[in-house]
Order: sequence, then structure tokens, then C-alpha cells
Amino acid sequence: QVQLVESGGGLVQAGDSLRLSCQASGRTLSNYAEGWFRQAPGKEREFVAAISWSGTSTRYADSVKGRFTISRDNAKNTVYLQMNSLKPEDTAVYYCATDRDKYTSLASPWAEYEYDYWGQGTQVTVSS
Repeated sequence: QVQLVESGGGLVQAGDSLRLSCQASGRTLSNYAEGWFRQAPGKEREFVAAISWSGTSTRYADSVKGRFTISRDNAKNTVYLQMNSLKPEDTAVYYCATDRDKYTSLASPWAEYEYDYWGQGTQVTVSS
């Protein structure tokens, strides 16, 4: 059974940084693209970032481009989301997800149907 466990969330002030981690069990993440999504209170879940299975390609939502960086450590079977210059509007529950198919491109990384396993989420709260 595939399990994704996010960690690293917390309460920070605007301008601070956080690094989220997503560790997997039951699946070798190096064969799959991975994505990060977030859901703020009262809003729909939205795409944040994605990384290809090879790690050579990344995609970001416009709202986080230049501030967030997605990366992967295949030896640790873990994907990271480095978040810098955090803003109050970044407050949300952050979820990682793994692509349903191996070796796919990042043609539509924002599409939730591309992912078959999701973590339970980690809360990020940014105060002004």
C-alpha cells in the first residue's frame, strides 16, 4: 500500500521560510512525477508545484513562481517544497501527490486526476 506523509508545516511570519517534506512508502518515487497542492479555508484545492520523475523538469503556479522550489531526493524516497518569502495568502493545508503512471511528462501537472495517491496534508500558517 502506498502512503505519503507530509511534514514541515507550521506557523511562521510573513517573509519567513519553510521546507515541506513528503516521504513515501510502498512506491519508488523516482519512477513517478510528484506534485504539491494546497487548500486554503473556504477555497478549492489548487496546484502549487510539480517535478518530473527524472527531476529535470519542474512546473509552478504563477502565485509561487520565484519563491517556492520543488526538489526530490530519490535515495530518501522524498520530495521537498522549499517555500521562501512566505505571504499570508500562502496559508493553507499543503498536500503532496504522486502520479498514477510511471515516466510521464508534466503535460498537465495541475490536474488532480493525474495523481492517484495523496498525503494527509500539513498545515502552513503565515501571519502578517
